[in-house]
Amino acid sequence: MIEAGAFTLFVLPVGLGLLGFVEPCSIGSTLVFIKYLEGRDATAKLAQVGIFTAARALFTGALGLAAVALGAAFIGFQKAGWVLLGTLYATIGALFIAGRANVLMVALGPALARLSPAKGSVVLGVLFGLNLPACAAPLILALLAAAAAGGAAGAAFAAGFTSLALFGLAISAPLVAAVFFEPVRRMLDRLAGLSRRIPFWTGVLLLLLGAWSIRFAFVADIGP
Repeated sequence: MIEAGAFTLFVLPVGLGLLGFVEPCSIGSTLVFIKYLEGRDATAKLAQVGIFTAARALFTGALGLAAVALGAAFIGFQKAGWVLLGTLYATIGALFIAGRANVLMVALGPALARLSPAKGSVVLGVLFGLNLPACAAPLILALLAAAAAGGAAGAAFAAGFTSLALFGLAISAPLVAAVFFEPVRRMLDRLAGLSRRIPFWTGVLLLLLGAWSIRFAFVADIGP
């Protein structure tokens, strides 16, 4: 069978998560959450950031479990799955480069505009954490496809959960530094002005991943 390698299990989700963090709408939602935490003491901030990050990691990890379960329904998918996965990577990459990734952008979780009526900092922290910005959706789709392909190849459910949970951690973890350090917040403000360029390089990366995945389908050893 094709085993989930360290690259697809750890490096890819963390890398895409960090890219997702600097996407335009991701930075926007991050700044909203930082504004929400203003005026709170350090203990409250740490607790809320922890809830925010854990909620996202568990939410995306659950999506990974579902993707593995879906992939497991297609035993024998293996090599064809990696070819289709590569094609999906390349397609998403081309959409990013062409500035058309908006066709895949669907916000996941509760809308930030609806959070104000919620009472209690814990509730708000969880709701913020469960909101995944729309511009991260194509990246999540790419990882879900990888998890589904791994499920078809017999990968453990833990691998699917771990991969997507790491994405959720990576897209949220830089927030810790942003909340507690003023220079990082200033850097985020500057980065927000540059973030329009990030989708292009994300597209280039996904095109390269697509080529790698298709090649992998033809060189990987398939066992019983």
